[in-house]
Amino acid sequence: MHRNFNKASFRDFENIPGLNPWERAVEFKGYLEYLEGKGHLNYRMKVVENLGPEVVLERNGFENRRYVSLVSNDYLGLSRHPKVIEAAVAGLREFGTGTGASPAIGGHFEFHALLEKKIAGFFGKTDAICYTTGYTANSATLQCLLKKEDLAILDMAVHASVYEGCQLTNVKRFLHNDMEDLERILKQSKDHYRTRLVVVDGVYSQDGDIAKLKEIIALAKHYGAFVMIDDAHGVGVLGEAGRGVVELLDVLDDVDIISGTFSKTFGHLGGYVIASAELIRFLKFQSRQHLFSVTSTPASACILKSIDLIDEEPLWREQLLDNAAYLKAGLKGLGFDIGSTVSAIIPVKIGDPEHTREVGRLLLEAGVYANPITYPAVALKDARVRMSVLATHTQEHLDMVLNAYAYVRSKLKTNRKWEGDEIKNKLLQN
Repeated sequence: MHRNFNKASFRDFENIPGLNPWERAVEFKGYLEYLEGKGHLNYRMKVVENLGPEVVLERNGFENRRYVSLVSNDYLGLSRHPKVIEAAVAGLREFGTGTGASPAIGGHFEFHALLEKKIAGFFGKTDAICYTTGYTANSATLQCLLKKEDLAILDMAVHASVYEGCQLTNVKRFLHNDMEDLERILKQSKDHYRTRLVVVDGVYSQDGDIAKLKEIIALAKHYGAFVMIDDAHGVGVLGEAGRGVVELLDVLDDVDIISGTFSKTFGHLGGYVIASAELIRFLKFQSRQHLFSVTSTPASACILKSIDLIDEEPLWREQLLDNAAYLKAGLKGLGFDIGSTVSAIIPVKIGDPEHTREVGRLLLEAGVYANPITYPAVALKDARVRMSVLATHTQEHLDMVLNAYAYVRSKLKTNRKWEGDEIKNKLLQN
């Protein structure tokens, strides 16, 4: 039985030796109650009103309260854009609320075909496949393409969906953005596998930094490997026209597979993969989660308008980048470590999981909703509070966030249990 809850993580309850699923669930219940009792369970809180940059939360023991929200990846605020909402409603009126079938047997509607064509054209390509989620776009595609004769070479910081997609193949991981480690694996694995695919994120979801894509592509080509990039957090945010890291680094024509999601800058739900015409057609008939899963609802027609708005209203991307720069500068001024982020994702790195959860509690106390991220989502001693900035945050919102972090600093100064801790010194270095 796992009773030392103060050092525990979600990972500890995945597979407890000797306990069946129901017994593990009982143990996990105790852990959740422990976190809740300390005010550290700020996950799965009910949002009763979503205003984009603000939310009203229902929390146990607290009256519903409005918070500045830093947990959404709706970077440009398009989920609440009147033209996007209008397009969703129009899709529902024309086609109904559901599609009722998988794409192969009647669920492939006109708006699906238009969406595949439009997202491919967004990147200057001709062919794409759409999935019902961005997670599935990665997991299903990789499961389809890579088998026991192949090798996936993963940056260790890639998204969980990539790891799930590689369960049917061989996997080697290289240290995050470490080109020497990547070259070592490429060199050692040469001629030992049928296919080798290097998979990276464009923008990494926890640190907000970007892949060294030019160097990765050069190494992969030199050693006869392919490259796939998941740029879920970069598209619509980075690049002169919002095409993401491939545009920012001018490597669009050098990447073999691009995957992404419609749930972030496009303000809806779904995923996509862009590749050669032959590979995309192969996926449409061989990718099991695409072939045997019902297609996205007619509300997804709104994504067609979201894609247009990336070009029609660039002011949202400009405002997003301004907001991110303002908040980063303010946090640095307060002495917080935000790592190497160059995107709209801003981590406040703390290190110790328990202290990180306490910072999350204090932020809620100050009216700011942001997620503490701990192991196994990040390394054991690399816990942080992860924040996503939106174009629709006002300066008043951002100042409220900075004031909340100033409040956190003041509370830490008077909290004796932090005295002498490396983390306290780190946070209070200024």
